[in-house]
Amino acid sequence: MSVDAPSLLRWYAAQARDLPWRRDGVTGWQILMSEVMLQQTPVARVAPIWEEWVRRWPVPSAMAASSQAEVLRAWGKLGYPRRALRLHECAGVLAAEHDDRVPEDVDVLLTLPGVGAYTARAVACFAYVQRVPVVDTNVRRVVARAVHGRAEPGNPSTTRDLADVEAILPRQRARAATFSAALMELGATVCTARTPDCGRCPLPECAWVQAGRPAHDGPPRKVQKFAGTDRQVRGRLMAVLRESSVPVERPVLDSVWTTDPGQRDRALHSLLVDGLVEQTDDGRFALAGEGSTS
Repeated sequence: MSVDAPSLLRWYAAQARDLPWRRDGVTGWQILMSEVMLQQTPVARVAPIWEEWVRRWPVPSAMAASSQAEVLRAWGKLGYPRRALRLHECAGVLAAEHDDRVPEDVDVLLTLPGVGAYTARAVACFAYVQRVPVVDTNVRRVVARAVHGRAEPGNPSTTRDLADVEAILPRQRARAATFSAALMELGATVCTARTPDCGRCPLPECAWVQAGRPAHDGPPRKVQKFAGTDRQVRGRLMAVLRESSVPVERPVLDSVWTTDPGQRDRALHSLLVDGLVEQTDDGRFALAGEGSTS
């Protein structure tokens, strides 16, 4: 079974969310910023920060001219701040080696810092209307259900997942690019993981529905928790450093997580290893690039 492209495209034209990075005039660089921000982060949290970044850093050279600490502060609470550092590094490469423009070719995109298989194809597709398969969690889920009749897609396989989506892409480039966006939108808003709304689905045929919506027969999906994790501790430590214009003393950081000093020390060490935090000669702590500040 395949995915009925005309039905999906009609639905997308009528129902697609008005997301700022989908509007006319958005550049490849601005699409790249949105894709990096959207990794494991909800749209509602990303949109206002992305719009601020577009105003502040409309081209890669503008970001490259800013410090790592400025970019980390602007990243705020989006989570996984290493993404911000990698994007800053990527901006420098784009400014120095690519005439301040994000390249169109997937293979060239893959050479950029912080750009992986998904991001490279997403930029090529959504910024430059390339006919390339774009596979995220939402797309994998829609294909698993509509094409293969499974409730869940199972473990990712880059080769298999790309081949699955390649097989259902329309041949015409612009149509294929819109189809990719529509497939992703369907998974994000209708064919969701926990509560798929099959009554709203625009697809006239779905192998999973036709099979009686069988339950997932594999191990249950792991639910990511946040409270009490090292990620939460790292976030609190980073918040202190973002809000300070000067390096801070160790006791200030110690005070943000007193329930488990060992976990706090581990989180701080990981921030230093990741290059997000620096330690000054006198033992204080600062955001990347500000460790030499007196």
